[in-house]
Amino acid sequence: MGNRDQTRVNDRIRAPKVRVVGPDGQQLGVMTARDALAKAQSVGLDLVEIAAQADPPVCKIIDYGKFKYEQAKLKKQKSKSATRMKEIKLRVGTGQHDYNIKMGRVEGFLDTGHKVRVVIQFKGRENAHKDLGFVAMQRIIEDLKTMSHVDQAPRLGGRVIAMTLSPLPQGQRKRKFHLFHGELLEEDDHDDEDVDDEDFHDEDDHDSAEQEHAEQDAEPS
Repeated sequence: MGNRDQTRVNDRIRAPKVRVVGPDGQQLGVMTARDALAKAQSVGLDLVEIAAQADPPVCKIIDYGKFKYEQAKLKKQKSKSATRMKEIKLRVGTGQHDYNIKMGRVEGFLDTGHKVRVVIQFKGRENAHKDLGFVAMQRIIEDLKTMSHVDQAPRLGGRVIAMTLSPLPQGQRKRKFHLFHGELLEEDDHDDEDVDDEDFHDEDDHDSAEQEHAEQDAEPS
């Protein structure tokens, strides 16, 4: 019962007058629901209410089966676009071996169509050398340029620098790093995870706010 289609079609449309859109998108104006239904039936199509909250409601003359198919397709596309983002965390001092493995994992994520959030974390004395984090990010961008493009440029937020990479079209991808059996997961990879786009923005905003408060506190009175 919860999944029952609530779209009003044909004689289920209750409004006395409706604004009608023709099969090819042309505006047919406002008319009674009865006249609109007659127009739809005259061309062997249905009258489908597509904007019930409008005044008057908007109805389209269309094949209802095609309408349902298009709606299902749109829903599937939205669901696909909401796929969780992958995240990889590094340190400024990450060694070459671990770096290669991390980059191999990023390439793997990109090659399966995922966006990847790359994060460089600063701990202890590393916080005094955040410029090195931007240098490291540029290195990553260069190393992964045959697999990705920068979706969101590196930016500082609190104790991290983060950026987002999106995969290149499949035919343009060329991997540089190769993972070998047993190297898919390193001991420090337990921090890598899936994240939502919304989580990314919320965390950055929170970290930026923390940094702003810290800078204000540090200003001489």
